[in-house]
Amino acid sequence: MDIISAYREVGSYRGAAAMCATTPKTVRRVIERHEAGGAGPERKARERNYEPVAELVAAKIAKTQGRISAKRLLPEMRAAGYEGSARNFRRLVAEAKADWRRTHHRGRRPAVWTPGEHLVIDWGVLAGLHVFCAVLAWSRVRFVRFAVDERAATTLSLLAECFETLGGVPKVVLADRMACLKADVVADRVVPTPDYVRFASHYRFRPDFCHGADPQSKGIVENLVGYAKTDLIIGCGLNQGERPVDLAAANAAAAAWCTEVNATEHSEIAAVPAQRLAEHEAALLGGLPALRPRVGGPAVTRKVDRLSCVRYGSARYSVPTTAIGTQVEVRVHGDQLTILSGTHGAVTVLAEHRLVGPGEASVHDTHYGGPRPATPARAIRPKTANEKAFCALGRVAEEFLAGAAAAGSTRLGAELAELLALRDAHGEQALLEALARATAFGRWRADDVRSILAAGTAAPRPRPAGDALIVELPAVPTRSLVR
Repeated sequence: MDIISAYREVGSYRGAAAMCATTPKTVRRVIERHEAGGAGPERKARERNYEPVAELVAAKIAKTQGRISAKRLLPEMRAAGYEGSARNFRRLVAEAKADWRRTHHRGRRPAVWTPGEHLVIDWGVLAGLHVFCAVLAWSRVRFVRFAVDERAATTLSLLAECFETLGGVPKVVLADRMACLKADVVADRVVPTPDYVRFASHYRFRPDFCHGADPQSKGIVENLVGYAKTDLIIGCGLNQGERPVDLAAANAAAAAWCTEVNATEHSEIAAVPAQRLAEHEAALLGGLPALRPRVGGPAVTRKVDRLSCVRYGSARYSVPTTAIGTQVEVRVHGDQLTILSGTHGAVTVLAEHRLVGPGEASVHDTHYGGPRPATPARAIRPKTANEKAFCALGRVAEEFLAGAAAAGSTRLGAELAELLALRDAHGEQALLEALARATAFGRWRADDVRSILAAGTAAPRPRPAGDALIVELPAVPTRSLVR
């Protein structure tokens, strides 16, 4: 039974309370509310203990654009007369910040990308490793590379590599206000550096910059920077702390990672970025210029010396021998050194090396026609008439000379005439066979050669050991040893 029906039946608060298992005061409140038309009595708003300082808090939040914390505001408000708890004050600050942000947001709208229109770039850094990220906005094709710095030359070189990887140039390159590309800011308009303007003119794209302190306008690449840090740098173990990172290996891992993620369906567009680029957007990109522009200061030129090397940083770097005596250009990017030939017209890459320390040398065997021999070659160069006549006998005579010299035969020069006389006496072929036998057995005197010639065919000719001789033994009768 409800309270109102019980009260009507017994006519008293106490009786209705006993029937409904409640208190008489509760019955009285319910009956009074019912007789007043069902509406509850108006409750007076309680004054909160932070209301005296609410206006001061709102003014402070507006002055700091919603950045000040309740922890910093509390001492000032204590001095202004606030006596409540810190928890209550945090509620006041949270409400004031919410009210301020409700009327001071920018009112963003989602980006609508056009095929072939925008490439968004940004830099990130983790554990001292700088990562350059770029996203082709419509197809979501991602490009990631590592570098040792974020200078203008590095940025433009990686941007050129990105264009070459994409196979074309978009119409607009959007970047934040990175110092390497920004010359000045006038009336909140970024003035790009002259090098960046020349670079953009060469590739025929329009450089664009975000507003200051506005990372949301390029969130598409901000997400890629975070993804590269967590999935590539940390996932592939490239964050080695104080240990030096192999930049070439890191970039190889980055290229493989980009191939992997670009071949996977993107959750935002529900399509595979690589397929989207190949089937739709590639045809809308601008063409690549024939030559990559020089980025940075004046070119570093070197003359190729007689060792077919150039010197850079007190180290030697090899080039093909056909470039000896020519002027070449040396470019350094990260820990890679590239040597180019031709300053006008077509530019050819002669060699690419890893940077080495002062006093060291980086040599490619292909520049010299093959690998370096295990032992240095000492060519036999006859000068006297006897030497020329003896070496004219061929390779066997040269091997005899080399062996005799190595064995320390001091009478070799004087005995050449005697060896040539043996040729006249026994014939050239017999002498060559005797010289070959003398070389094999280490006999370097002319008398030894004469003895070999005198022995003729009677001299033993040892041969290498043959196969093992296997003979089946005959079976013989045996008796048991058991008695």
